[in-house]
Amino acid sequence: MMEAFAEYLASIDNPEHKERTEEVLKWITEKFPSLKTKIAWNQPMFTDHETFIIGFSVSKQHLAVAPEKVVIDQFSEEIVQAGYEHTNQLIRMKWKLPIDYSLLERIIEFNIKDKADCTTFWRK
Repeated sequence: MMEAFAEYLASIDNPEHKERTEEVLKWITEKFPSLKTKIAWNQPMFTDHETFIIGFSVSKQHLAVAPEKVVIDQFSEEIVQAGYEHTNQLIRMKWKLPIDYSLLERIIEFNIKDKADCTTFWRK
């Protein structure tokens, strides 16, 4: 599963950011073995029956988590309570903060359930 992300991870210059990103991606592959891994738009992402579940990107300040706007709206309060910032499309998990795996798990589970009958990559 993680082979799909090897090249992406190798491109992350900061060793701490690389380690944290790899840890999160690995956790998802172990926690949600039914999800498929892929690189699209130069970002690691996870899909379920060809529909987007969650994607990630790395910046200097944070790990960006993209679960789609509907999910961010649904979890907005919890995201802020965890100490993260968000836009309509992205959750910014600052490098200095711990990863809230419980929140991440609920976000992924929500997307899997909510998109169970989705026939497109993105929600319409």
